[in-house]
Amino acid sequence: MTPALTLATARRVLHQLRHDRRTIALLLVVPCVLLGLVAWMFHETPQVIDRMGPILVGFFPLLVMFIVTSVATLRERTGGTLELLMTMPIGKGDFVAGYALAFAVFSLVQAAVVVSWAVWVCGMDVAGPLWLVFVVALLNAVLGCTLGLAASAAARTEFQAVQMMPAFLLPQILLCGFIMPRDQMPDVLEWISRALPLTYAVDAMQKLAAGGGWEQTRGAIGVLVLFIVGAVALATTTLRRRTV
Repeated sequence: MTPALTLATARRVLHQLRHDRRTIALLLVVPCVLLGLVAWMFHETPQVIDRMGPILVGFFPLLVMFIVTSVATLRERTGGTLELLMTMPIGKGDFVAGYALAFAVFSLVQAAVVVSWAVWVCGMDVAGPLWLVFVVALLNAVLGCTLGLAASAAARTEFQAVQMMPAFLLPQILLCGFIMPRDQMPDVLEWISRALPLTYAVDAMQKLAAGGGWEQTRGAIGVLVLFIVGAVALATTTLRRRTV
């Protein structure tokens, strides 16, 4: 992997995203609208948004980033762009790392917008450090990006890429502890939940909502970073030049 080629790939992707207004709206506007709807639904019980808000701040960027990245990567392959790039000195690692870096930049902007919206518009009050909420939201967005890169390898069309979302994300939503506390699940499901990245994102956000800080969340944050690295490695090894 060559840093110059990785940066060149990231610049190209950022240039494309900057001129794609629909994608920008999906990345920045949709999570804010969804958070606003939740806050509006529970405007008479603000403690609900205080408890649920941090979890949703982490989940919505992951969901949106997964969709955008998986579709964008598949479009590169089906359009022949990836095959053309692979005739040049660029390698799979440069391509994946460049994509991850470009979407990490957008994730940074997305996390700042979503957290600011949740706190200053929706009225979310977080007992823990706000900067840690931002960090976890950023990691979730990057995780969604890297999972989207990995998932795109199993799809042949953009529609199939979108279909990957339920397979990758719905089991995590059900088992992450958001719907039911994990210690109340059957033992087998509780053990499965430990192997899912969203579990650790929700755990970190729940602790922050309850007033926890770095000491209480550093373990979950470290696991999230490991999942991101693992997803990048998986995407690099499974990336195909074209769809046949």
